[in-house]
Amino acid sequence: MEFSDLLKPEAVKVLSAVSSKKRLMHDVADLAEASGEIKASVAVDALLEREALGPTGVGKGVALPHARLAGLTAVQGVFILLETPVNFDAVDRQPVDLVFGLFAPEDAGVEHLKALALVSRTLRDASICSKLRANPDAAKLHAILTEAQTTQAA
Repeated sequence: MEFSDLLKPEAVKVLSAVSSKKRLMHDVADLAEASGEIKASVAVDALLEREALGPTGVGKGVALPHARLAGLTAVQGVFILLETPVNFDAVDRQPVDLVFGLFAPEDAGVEHLKALALVSRTLRDASICSKLRANPDAAKLHAILTEAQTTQAA
């Protein structure tokens, strides 16, 4: 699985401020709808339902909200850089500014897990996170994320 398969250039956004975790989930769902075959209202419900099982804020300012959706044909991601971090109930209790939303078909099984592992591995890299935080431009953010995998694989 390639990062470029998960993340289209139009699925990357920079937001100056978000008022809450719930508002951020709506923004993730709206971006998913704008860049793919996902209906925002269905996506936000699925994200909030998943979040109720346990927070997807993985620490060090990173959140990986994810959900499975009926009718989706492929795993799809969105990325949001927040210029002002938001409280996300992360495991380390730190606010979040790097958000990668991941949506998978209901029956994606191993593909969903592979995508989640790829995103998690990439966003655990402190140098990649530093580059993301230093480049508040959607095109540059997309390039950093899609090139990160090539660099890691070498």
